[in-house]
Amino acid sequence: MQNSSDHISLKGLRFHTLVGLLPHEKTVPQPLELDLTVWLPLRSVGATDSPSQLVDYRDLYAVVADAVGTSPHKLLEALCERIAERVLAVPKVRRVRVAARKPHVPIPGPLDYVEVVIERDAAT
Repeated sequence: MQNSSDHISLKGLRFHTLVGLLPHEKTVPQPLELDLTVWLPLRSVGATDSPSQLVDYRDLYAVVADAVGTSPHKLLEALCERIAERVLAVPKVRRVRVAARKPHVPIPGPLDYVEVVIERDAAT
């Protein structure tokens, strides 16, 4: 039997926020891009076609925006943890993946971005 999973992804969420350890990173907002994926109970919405089983995309966005809005953030890892914790509190969310990309990183060479990715499961 093949494993099944239903998930919702919000890709390329963009924010400007204070993130980093360097002095200028504490005072000048920087672009930050996020991806969010949440896993749901199997076939909950598709099998029933019922809005009562729905996890509203707008609610997920609001949770992420609220977490990012609590600037400043020292570490991307801590911001991802904060987002994951809040998203896992949303009813029906069983697992979450948060990817945060920071394009302006003080590295002495070509770099598109630094990315931190975490995955967490809901407490059972």
